[in-house]
Amino acid sequence: MDQRSEIKLRPSWVLLGPAFVAAIAYVDPGNVAANVSAGAQFGFLLVWVIVAANAMACIVQYLSAKLGLVTGMSLPEAVGDRMRRRTRLTYWVQAELVAMATDLAEVVGGAIALYLLFDLPLLTGGIITGVVSLLLLLVKDRHGQNSFERVITGLLSIIAIGFLASLFVAPPPLGEAAAGLIPGFAGVESVLIAAAMLGATVMPHAVYLHSGLARDRHGHPGPGPMRRMLLRVTRWDVGIAMVIAGAVNLSMVLVAATNLQGLENTDSIEGAHAAVAATLGPTTALLFAIGLLASGLASSSVGAYAGAMIMQGLLRRSIPLVARRLITLLPALVILAVGVDPSRALVLSQVVLSFGIPFALIPLVRLTSDRTLMGDDTNHRVTTALGWGIAGVISLLNVVLIYLTLTG
Repeated sequence: MDQRSEIKLRPSWVLLGPAFVAAIAYVDPGNVAANVSAGAQFGFLLVWVIVAANAMACIVQYLSAKLGLVTGMSLPEAVGDRMRRRTRLTYWVQAELVAMATDLAEVVGGAIALYLLFDLPLLTGGIITGVVSLLLLLVKDRHGQNSFERVITGLLSIIAIGFLASLFVAPPPLGEAAAGLIPGFAGVESVLIAAAMLGATVMPHAVYLHSGLARDRHGHPGPGPMRRMLLRVTRWDVGIAMVIAGAVNLSMVLVAATNLQGLENTDSIEGAHAAVAATLGPTTALLFAIGLLASGLASSSVGAYAGAMIMQGLLRRSIPLVARRLITLLPALVILAVGVDPSRALVLSQVVLSFGIPFALIPLVRLTSDRTLMGDDTNHRVTTALGWGIAGVISLLNVVLIYLTLTG
């Protein structure tokens, strides 16, 4: 039986999965910190940022997956093949810094969750998060990508339940929430939080990773009906996964705006958890902490997976899984050990990620617009325009952020 016939016998839903792994990056602890801070400090003002960022994410993740399917290369491989050695190594340095900032958010978030659930010291919680994320990666190594996708999708379900539950306990006022769809800011701090929300939603490492996930799951089909079918399934995969991630992110902002605005100490995850317990009850607070833990564990493993793909594509070498895990884990453990405010570290890590987004987006849009590389699956002009627009908006926001921060 040829590959085309084999795929025809499989229902389309069986082919879903890569985007759900990438979507974990969109509901990581950095999202929790940024979104809770946004809602608690500014109410519904920044709801529009979540909606806009999620729409951007749908386009970006589809382009990444399409690149992997059509070319048989991950984004880091495709970029590395077009760079001289010195440029490639410089590009790898910024990508590695992004990976470290990513892991900082994931590990710190997992540590906070373990503290909330079991009163464990943050450093101990960080070590446990790192070890569990390594075990999740071993699932992929020993049982394949499909098994890894199922585990991560299960954790995504726990995350969704943990954070969406609060919406049903205390629904937000629809009129005020709808008013938040009108773009606007309220000072430098709101721009900083918006940049953090954007960095937490459109994640550079997810852009790098998704191309490899799609290729490894579906292979590299040649032009024709099979490729068209896989691209169609990929659009559904991305759409469903991003709707789930967007709903979770939106729920965080809405719950914080409805229940935490004006309360003291809600600028930290620990304070927000205490406020949720006080206003919505201990059961809701427990679900919040469980969702945060699932987020930290899943996103840490996905982040390490992305880091390995970045290193393999740009340095053209693979290193042992444990060593790869330690490279990005150690900075996070140092942050926890020296006593830096974990919630503030989470938000600032997302700002760092927002600066890494253009370095992932610009090559992605350029490569998927290259007819010699993509053939008949080259981006439509509208898609290319949207891609460049997304990269431009994010870059402009970063410039404004730097200016406002320096000028106070």
